[in-house]
Amino acid sequence: MTTRTAPSSTRQFGKAFSRYPWLYSLIMLVVLLVINRSLQDNLFELFAVNGNLRVWLPAMLLAAGQTMVVIAGGIDMSVGGILSMCNAILATQIPSDATAERFITVIAISLLAGLAAGALNGFGVTYLRLQPIVTTYATSFIFSGIALQILPEPGGRLPRDVTTFFRNPIGDAVPVPALVIVGILIFWYVLTRTRFRQYLFGSGSKAEAAYATGVPVSRVRFTTYLLSGLFAALAAVALTMGNGTGNPRAGDLMTLPSVVAVVLGGTALSGGRGSVIGSLIGVAILGSISNVLSFAQIDRWVRPLTDALIIVVALAVPGVFALVRRMRR
Repeated sequence: MTTRTAPSSTRQFGKAFSRYPWLYSLIMLVVLLVINRSLQDNLFELFAVNGNLRVWLPAMLLAAGQTMVVIAGGIDMSVGGILSMCNAILATQIPSDATAERFITVIAISLLAGLAAGALNGFGVTYLRLQPIVTTYATSFIFSGIALQILPEPGGRLPRDVTTFFRNPIGDAVPVPALVIVGILIFWYVLTRTRFRQYLFGSGSKAEAAYATGVPVSRVRFTTYLLSGLFAALAAVALTMGNGTGNPRAGDLMTLPSVVAVVLGGTALSGGRGSVIGSLIGVAILGSISNVLSFAQIDRWVRPLTDALIIVVALAVPGVFALVRRMRR
């Protein structure tokens, strides 16, 4: 009886990991947090949790938007440029003495700018039939150039009340970034309960078959680029509120990590499989790796190598498990 239950339990675990590929990432995140806790005693105290979430939130928003594009079979290499552009708009158009009406208006303008950028990407990829990686890489220079035109040098200062609200936990108990993360998860949950979920995954896995069954593939992919632009603008809002100032180069080094986080979270670059949940975990993994290397006092020149090795191992784990299962069969 024992010999029969073992393979059965193994198959159950295999099905669970196949259905939720982000479980691998979750396990790695737990391991990293344990290591981080051994190096940083106050890791789980409110002050440290709030600080980490505030730093990770812009990358999480970028990764959430990137995930939907990748699931639909595309990729968005312009999210960093969109973030820089929206960050420049916020920093220059919200003075330190801005009224609430002015603040909300500029936020709305930045979100519309993100949607417009996403629409440009979506139009080029879905209707002009241009290659996604080339198109979005090219438009990233457009958005970065606009950011430099609006804000040639770092500057600007948001109202102190705004930055204080964002940086401090509500009621000394709930970090504001945590509420935003919950909002992202609710958005994903609602989205996956609609027909759009079938269209999204169908467009990424078998586009021609999906089109033959009536799925508006072009419209779905266009929508994902709109969402990616919107989430990039939201990331700019989070970054600007956290820093209280603007930087036209703010997103230059955030595009590739958004793709890495998506892959770490179990989303296939080939499309048709993935989850925003996994991408959020992927960002937390990247952030935890940075914390561990920092608190372990690893030499600066060694950090890129160590960082890369950890990421490669994390990406290889699901493949190793799949190989073991095939060998057992």
